[in-house]
Amino acid sequence: MESTRVDRWLWAVRLTKTRSDAAAACRGGHVRVNDRPAKPATTVVPGDQVRARVGDTTKTVEVVRVIQKRVGAPDAATCFIDRTPKPPPDAAIPVARRDRGAGRPTKRERRVLDKFKTGIPPSA
Repeated sequence: MESTRVDRWLWAVRLTKTRSDAAAACRGGHVRVNDRPAKPATTVVPGDQVRARVGDTTKTVEVVRVIQKRVGAPDAATCFIDRTPKPPPDAAIPVARRDRGAGRPTKRERRVLDKFKTGIPPSA
């Protein structure tokens, strides 16, 4: 088995839950093979780079082994190398929050919130 369809491969290596989800992602333009938009029937071979948007993240993987049937998770993990870049560390930025059910802010609280959002330190 030298090559297979990209939708079938994405499903087989467990990057998508169903094959129809993989095909829909391809049709929606969320899957690229070697930096080219991929249709569901696009073939993948070992050495190809597949970029797929999975949920909120974009996974970049390199095809190591081509499989057509869904296998167990440990076996599926050996079929690709994850080349997804690490996400940037979240900076500890304070967020203005109010207690739930506290109602509308008063005029004074509104001024403090506006100063907080613009970065101006509150006075009094």
